[in-house]
Amino acid sequence: MSNTNSQQPGKLALYIQLMRADRPIGTYLLLWPTLWALWIAAEGVPPLKLLVIFSLGVWLTRSAGCVINDYADRHFDRHVKRTKDRPLTTGRVSEREALSLFAGLMLAAFVLVLFTNGMTILMSFAGLALAFVYPFMKRHTHLPQVVLGAAFGWAIPMAFTATQEQLPLIAWLIFLAKLAWTVAYDTMYAMVDRDDDLKIGIKSTAVLFGRQDRLMVGLLHLVALGLLIVVGHLAGLGLWFHLGLAGAAVLFVYQQWLIRHRERMPCLKAFLNNHWAELLVLLGIIADYAVN
Repeated sequence: MSNTNSQQPGKLALYIQLMRADRPIGTYLLLWPTLWALWIAAEGVPPLKLLVIFSLGVWLTRSAGCVINDYADRHFDRHVKRTKDRPLTTGRVSEREALSLFAGLMLAAFVLVLFTNGMTILMSFAGLALAFVYPFMKRHTHLPQVVLGAAFGWAIPMAFTATQEQLPLIAWLIFLAKLAWTVAYDTMYAMVDRDDDLKIGIKSTAVLFGRQDRLMVGLLHLVALGLLIVVGHLAGLGLWFHLGLAGAAVLFVYQQWLIRHRERMPCLKAFLNNHWAELLVLLGIIADYAVN
């Protein structure tokens, strides 16, 4: 009995590592745009019920996405410096355990969706499909980041269906802005592993763009900002929102400076910086509705 108990914390720690629960950056990158959508869909403070459902749902689906990503990459990760010690790669967590954990997390997320409405429940199946297929895309296309962007942004139209039971144009504009932004920051993330990915045949936008990577990241940032300006116009957002966008634009320039030499750690730092840029946009939205 004592031996079993002594092993439990170790296994739990491995599950936490597998879900990246100890590294919340991915949750932030999902949560802030979801809250953009909830605030705009509600034209102010969204209902507490929806805030709880979507906040917990983001954490659960992001955790599940990390698990299925590591399952899909279990034979490749050992060849990549950054991922060679992950629990599935080292065999400390079995494939069966990983799939069971993925299923449990997605089931819990689906239970949360049941407290919304029929349209949102139907939308959740597309979200499940995106979360499941993304990790396998890097074997078949150089654009897995586009699928990731769709998966990361799918909570945005769901926020509108949960709030308004409809999908207006503004919902899809926010979704497209998030998609472009995600491709930009995940390209910077992929630049960290590009040398290893080229050796083992993994595809990514960082590989596809090559020496045009910085240019493409900059163009994607401009697309995201342009779409969000249109969103602000349609939603009637004013000064505070645009100050938030201006803050994000300044951080985009800073990210370009970080990735100028395409070095691993500065590229990773640039990726992580997007959490603050997205948060500035959210704070601008909240402030704008608060003063109007």
